[in-house]
Amino acid sequence: MKNSELRIDRTWTLFLDRDGVINLHYPNDYVKKWDEFYFLEGVLEALQILSKYFKRIVLVTNQQGVGKGLMSREDLDFIHDEMLKEVRKYGGRIHAIYAATDLLTEDTKQLRKPNTGMAKQAKKDFPELDFEKAMMVGDSSSDMLFGKNAGMKTVFIGGKRKLLKNDRLLVDYYFDSLIDFANGLTL
Repeated sequence: MKNSELRIDRTWTLFLDRDGVINLHYPNDYVKKWDEFYFLEGVLEALQILSKYFKRIVLVTNQQGVGKGLMSREDLDFIHDEMLKEVRKYGGRIHAIYAATDLLTEDTKQLRKPNTGMAKQAKKDFPELDFEKAMMVGDSSSDMLFGKNAGMKTVFIGGKRKLLKNDRLLVDYYFDSLIDFANGLTL
């Protein structure tokens, strides 16, 4: 689909990945404390814009660093609390954060993306949520598969060149950044 066909209304829900979409992603490492968290360019402005378009914004993030013992759940919660303060300061909002912290091999609740456990948690917390009126924005094939598995539209951040050929079937829309996505929406 062309980005110009990206139409929603105020009943839609936006699911966002964190690392690589909202903040700098460290390959083969984790944001373990707040002073390692850096918002990507334009993200705070994008979240302000997106807050006007979507009824609800939900963050879904795999955070295996907790399961590996590299950080505590309290460390992760502190990072998210500080992130939310900054988002609110710039006029944006995030209604809920779901984090899959177990190791891949210990994910008995099927929370880690591409499994849909975090989407099911969001549906439980927000029963009116309609996955046919939801979008998953991420920068990996597991984000795209999560969105497709839950019945959402998918938005890949990073442009077409970053995707493997087979992954392109999972993507409904492509944008270089979250701010480009926000600026491409139409009500």
